Amino acid sequence: MIEFKDPLYLLLLLLIPIFLIWNYFRGSRRKVAIKFPTLNLIKSTGGGVGAKYRHLLTLLRYAALILLIFALARPQKLSQEKNVQTEGIDVMLALDISTSMLAEDFKPKNRIEAAKQVAEEFIAGRNSDQIGLVVFAGQSFTQCPLTLDYTLLKQLLERVNVELVTGGQIEDGTAIGMAIANAVNRLRASQAKSRIIILLTDGQNNRGEIDPQTAAAAAQALGLRIYTIDRREILSRQRHGGSAAHLQRHRPAGKKQDPGAPVSPEI
Repeated sequence: MIEFKDPLYLLLLLLIPIFLIWNYFRGSRRKVAIKFPTLNLIKSTGGGVGAKYRHLLTLLRYAALILLIFALARPQKLSQEKNVQTEGIDVMLALDISTSMLAEDFKPKNRIEAAKQVAEEFIAGRNSDQIGLVVFAGQSFTQCPLTLDYTLLKQLLERVNVELVTGGQIEDGTAIGMAIANAVNRLRASQAKSRIIILLTDGQNNRGEIDPQTAAAAAQALGLRIYTIDRREILSRQRHGGSAAHLQRHRPAGKKQDPGAPVSPEI
């Protein structure tokens, strides 16, 4: 859909026919500067290039004038508006990109590619939930804030790789506490009725200023739920099939996990 920011400029198009009529009558009433008894001599000389294309030049001038008027009106292309009924669920994915994720003991290539595949399958199963992406190694940062634009989210997920660590842009390690804290910070202002963090990692916390217990306690205080997808979960999914992982409720390190029933990715 296209609309104009300043449509009043389009009224100038009404002047174009007036200019055409005025130019026509001005040319027909132009006085002859030199009178010749015959035109045979002039016809024999032939016309130059300018004489042959003089009408085309006039058309080009008016075309340029019309385009200038459209430019002044500032045409804008608008995306189609669509009302979406949401379930009120906001989800932050926290993806481990430490160098240990390069271990090639998963299909199709290594651990990080397997984790990204799990994340992609999870995103594909959603249609009205806001989802964001946090990545972490020795530090954590937001790759994508909460969004309903799943196409953009998948593109940003595809760009995630361990080169951020191997290239020295962030410190290596597994700062699970920092990743949870970053995700909590992204979700704390959310007004959704359900706010969830999904942690995809292959190791234990060994970096960061915030330990997982403290970050998990902050999440619990704000009413957030945390689920983990570790390498055993990913391997089990690849062996037995299923979509977007069996999620286990996160427990602080050092405490025994209640096996419980796996949580459905439909949340």
